[in-house]
Amino acid sequence: MTPLEKVKGLACWQGPVEAVPLGGGITNVNFVVQDGPRRAVVRIGDDIPVHQILRFNELAASRAAFEAGVSPAVLHHEPGVLVIDFIPGRTMAAADLRQDEVLDQALDLVIKVHREMPKYLRGASLTFWVFHVIRDYAQTLREGRSSHLQAVPGLLAEAEALERAVGPIEMVFGHNDLLPANFLHDGVRMWLVDWDYAGWGSPLFDLGGLAANNGLSECQEQQMLQRYYGALDKGLMRRYLAMKAAAALRETMWSMVSELHSDLDFDYAAYTAANLSTYRSALDAWRQV
Repeated sequence: MTPLEKVKGLACWQGPVEAVPLGGGITNVNFVVQDGPRRAVVRIGDDIPVHQILRFNELAASRAAFEAGVSPAVLHHEPGVLVIDFIPGRTMAAADLRQDEVLDQALDLVIKVHREMPKYLRGASLTFWVFHVIRDYAQTLREGRSSHLQAVPGLLAEAEALERAVGPIEMVFGHNDLLPANFLHDGVRMWLVDWDYAGWGSPLFDLGGLAANNGLSECQEQQMLQRYYGALDKGLMRRYLAMKAAAALRETMWSMVSELHSDLDFDYAAYTAANLSTYRSALDAWRQV
């Protein structure tokens, strides 16, 4: 059965539906479905062990995100399928999030995720510790005899130094995948979607990921930290810059692993190269503090 056939055959529909692929996904296959007067987004994807994605966790986070007012409602789920309400709006690009007023709205959502979502979260919930993810990715690259193997020992050594620099953490529930395409704007407000990597960890990972993935300026980063924490000192900045570099390294190694294991039509090699450049710049910035 093809993904499209699976989508059309779901029991949740009121009658015959129209389904069209939704572009932009780099982990899942997505469709927009017209079901009478209602539109929905269907995400097709099983567990992905090499990326530590477990769909029970995505479902729990998606439900909590709706209750917290940051994400659309879950309409239906079954193994390998998640159906959510369609938000009519525009997918954000990195250039959008570099606009101060848009960045403020995005940060509002991140703060709400960290401080409000735990009130609505039910059942077992995963942790997300980026340095564990990096070490696990390194082993996956070794097992798959990746073309990037020569770089792995150096990346792991750098990650160890970054982990020491981050030090003890405050624990929050995070989104952990703040790519621009996971922010939607309906003309009035911002929404945050795609909870594949949600879990408990440091708030610095979401903040650093938001900056690294969207090319925020140093001034914007400082304003973001001031707003989130209420104060900013050199120690916090050094921990933040270490986590920002780790976020960029995780995205790089995610892409390296995807080069080996993903069947989606996406240029992972180019994505690896772009994120490796971002990582190197972030690492240099941390070293200079």
